[in-house]
Amino acid sequence: MWVVTGLGNPGRRYRGTRHNVGFRVIDVLSERLDAGLSEKRKYVKGEGLYGDELVVLIKPLTFMNLSGAAVREVLRRRRCSHENLIVVHDDLDIPVGRIKIKKKGSSGGHRGVQSIIDHIGTEEFIRVKVGIGRPPGVPPEVYVLGPFRPEEREAVEGAIKSAADAVLTIIEKGVDRAMTEYNR
Repeated sequence: MWVVTGLGNPGRRYRGTRHNVGFRVIDVLSERLDAGLSEKRKYVKGEGLYGDELVVLIKPLTFMNLSGAAVREVLRRRRCSHENLIVVHDDLDIPVGRIKIKKKGSSGGHRGVQSIIDHIGTEEFIRVKVGIGRPPGVPPEVYVLGPFRPEEREAVEGAIKSAADAVLTIIEKGVDRAMTEYNR
């Protein structure tokens, strides 16, 4: 079993923002796996099969900075190890349209990832990072809550699809193979 968590903020106000690319990747995976999403107390959840693997898709409803509570609850309820957790999130230090896979590591300043580390007690989980870029002169907390510019939209849509592909590659072929294919 795998738990795939996409990070974002709930509600219409945040739907098209840079911070919500993780939610959008979960939406793509939900369609591909025919995993209908339904709202629970702390998260939106869907389940589907990829080959013989059960994949549990999660979108925390606790807002970005408190995402760890929902992730911990799902891992505990499903008796799933952090080794089978994939977290999909935005990254300011990766150019728009690119993705990067990491096996483990610090939060890199991402508060949603830090919340997960704090709640599950380890940095050892897989991350699929979707680049949102970092423009000079704009505070990060303002930038991440803004929409993508029209000229960025095509690249972002491609990155969201690539991130979904990367998640499925991790499940099917392993994280090392996925890193070789997607970290360029």
